[in-house]
Amino acid sequence: MTVSRPRLKQVFRDLLADSSRNPLPAMTTRTVHGRVHFPGKVSAVVGVRRAGKTTFLHQLRSAKLRDGTPQRLLPFVSFEDERLVGLDASDLSLLVDEYCRLYADSAQEAAPVTWHFDEIQLVRGWERFVRRILETDGDDVVVTGSSAGLLSREIATALRGRGWRILLHPFSFEEAQRHRGTNVPVDGSSPTATLRSRMERAYIDWLRTGGFPEAQGLEDPVRRQLLRDYVDVAMFRDVVERHDVRNVTGLRWLVRQLLGNAASLFSVEKFYRSLRSQGIAISKDSVHQMLGYLDDCFLIRVIWMESASERQRMVNPRKAYPVDTGLIPIFDRTGKANLGHALETAVLVELERRGCEITYVRTGEGFEVDFLARGPSGEANLIQTCTDLSDPATAEREIRALQAAGAAMPEAGKLVLTLAADGFPQEVPEGVSVQTAWEWSLGMPVAA
Repeated sequence: MTVSRPRLKQVFRDLLADSSRNPLPAMTTRTVHGRVHFPGKVSAVVGVRRAGKTTFLHQLRSAKLRDGTPQRLLPFVSFEDERLVGLDASDLSLLVDEYCRLYADSAQEAAPVTWHFDEIQLVRGWERFVRRILETDGDDVVVTGSSAGLLSREIATALRGRGWRILLHPFSFEEAQRHRGTNVPVDGSSPTATLRSRMERAYIDWLRTGGFPEAQGLEDPVRRQLLRDYVDVAMFRDVVERHDVRNVTGLRWLVRQLLGNAASLFSVEKFYRSLRSQGIAISKDSVHQMLGYLDDCFLIRVIWMESASERQRMVNPRKAYPVDTGLIPIFDRTGKANLGHALETAVLVELERRGCEITYVRTGEGFEVDFLARGPSGEANLIQTCTDLSDPATAEREIRALQAAGAAMPEAGKLVLTLAADGFPQEVPEGVSVQTAWEWSLGMPVAA
C-alpha cells in the first residue's frame, strides 16, 4: 500500500463526506433494457471506455434520491482518485469502518446502503471485499470498471455467480437526440411528413458522428482526434498492457483492418497471410487472441455465422463491427460515405442494447442475411439493412435473401431496415416488413 493507514482513513472520510453532500452532476438519462438490479447480486456496468459508465452510476443514485433514499445511503467512491493508488482488498475494510463512524448517529435506522464503486478493478482482490459486503452486511453494490480490468466474461468467475451484467454502449439515436435537446416521437402516432424528414436527416447525421457522449456537438477535426485517442487508449490499456501483447505492429494493423472495413467478413487466415506478405511476423494464434481481446474490451463487436454445427461456425468467417459508427470514417480509406456500413453497425449495436443474441445467416442458395436476432423472450427476427430500396433490383435481392432464410426459420419475423420512407419498394411480399431505421431504433411499431 502506498498510503499510510491514518492518511487512508482520512481520504476515505473525505470521499464519503463529499459523496453525501455534493450535488449530483447533470446528465442525459440513459435507457437500459432489462433489469438493472437483481437482489443479492452485484450490478456490474461494463462497456467500452468513455461510453458513460460513471455518469450512469450517478443516474442510479439520482433515481434513488427521487424515491426518498437519503444521499448518505448512496456512497460513491472512484478508485481513479490519485490518493488511492496501490490499494488492495484488505485496505477497503477501512472504507466501511469510516462510513460507520461518519454516520454512527444514523445507525439506528438500520437502512441498507447501496455502494457505488467506480473503476474498482484498480483495487487488487476487490472481488473478496464486494462479496463480503453482500454476504455479511446485506448492502447492495454497483460497480463499474474499464474493460481493462472488468470484462463481462470475468464477472461470473470473479464474483462466483453473484454478478449481474449491465452493458452500456455509447448513446443510441434516441439518447443522442435527447442529449441535444431534440424532441423525439414517443407516443406511437404516425409521424408527419415534416417530422419524418427531420428525423431521417438527424439519423444520418448520428450515423456519421456516432454516439460517444463527449464527442457530441464537436467540430469534425476535434471529434475525429478525440475518437482516435479513444481507440489508442483502448488498444494500449485494454489489450497491450492487460494482456502483455508484444506484437503492437500486428495489433495496429488488425485494428485498422477491422475499423476500416466495418460490417465486413473477417478471416483470420486471410489476414494472417496478408501480414506475412507485408513482412510482419505474426502467428495465427496471435491474430485469434488479439481479435478476442478487442471484442472483450468492446471496441470491436464480433458475430458468428448461424449454424447448429460448431465446426461450421469455426471454419466460416466472422463479421466484425466497431462499437460506434463514428469510428468508421476515421479509419475507412476509401473516402466514401459508407452509410451502408454505418447503418448495419448501428443496427447491430442496438440489438446488443436490447439484449439479443446475434448471428448472421448464409443460406444454402448463397444468400446472406445481416442478422438473426434472438431476443431475451425467445422471439427471433431476420433483419436485413439497406440504405435505399427504391431500386427494384436492390429491393428484390434483399427481400429474396430474407425469404430464403425465412424458409428454414418459419418462426422468425422478416424485417428490412432502410434510411428513408421514400426509398421503400413499390411492393412488399406478405410476411416481410419494411421500416425506417430511425423508427425501429425508437421502438415505433411497423406501419401496417
